[in-house]
Formats: sequence, structure tokens, C-alpha cells
Amino acid sequence: MAMEDDAATQISEQTMCLCGQIATKRTAWTENNLRRRFLGCSYYGHPNACDYFKWVDPHLLYPRYKSVINGLLRNTSREGVVEKKWQRIVLYHRIVLAMLMVLVLVQYVL
Repeated sequence: MAMEDDAATQISEQTMCLCGQIATKRTAWTENNLRRRFLGCSYYGHPNACDYFKWVDPHLLYPRYKSVINGLLRNTSREGVVEKKWQRIVLYHRIVLAMLMVLVLVQYVL
């Protein structure tokens, strides 16, 4: 893994885009190329950007890999949503319980 990172770093340090700038290493987040790294123009998103593009990571050999990775990421994000909803429900119940305790204390004092 360290050798791959070193190779990718060397590529990004030596590769110039068509603007004459050092190409920037980025990560694709599309379903077809999820987390696949590539080099692109350092001015990407600006009006004076060139169209330089080069993949750093190889394409996945088997289509099944993509579907498994995408499925795992979807499940992870769903679990995060469920966890947040659960935290909100717990917080709501704590607030209601605290309000009830305050009402009981007020009734007890009066």
C-alpha cells in the first residue's frame, strides 16, 4: 500500500496539466468510479481550467466489486441516519422527562 501511495505521489508531483501547473490528485465519487483517484487540472472549476485528466488508480476488474462497495457505503450512510434519528428520539424523551420532573417539583413545593 505504501508503494502505491509513493507511486501516486510521484505521478502527481511530476505530471503537469495543459495549463503548465502541477496536476492535482483528486478522488472520484461517482457510482462507476467510486473512490478512484485521478489527476486533473489544478484550476478545475475555474473559467481558465484546461481539460487535463488521467486516472491514477486502475479500473476495478470485476463489476461485482463496484456493486459491493456501493452497497456497503449505502448501508453505512443508512446506519448513520438511523443513529441520528435514535439520538433525537432519546433527546426528546430526556427533555419530556425533565419537564415532567420540574412540574412534579413545582407541585410538591406549592
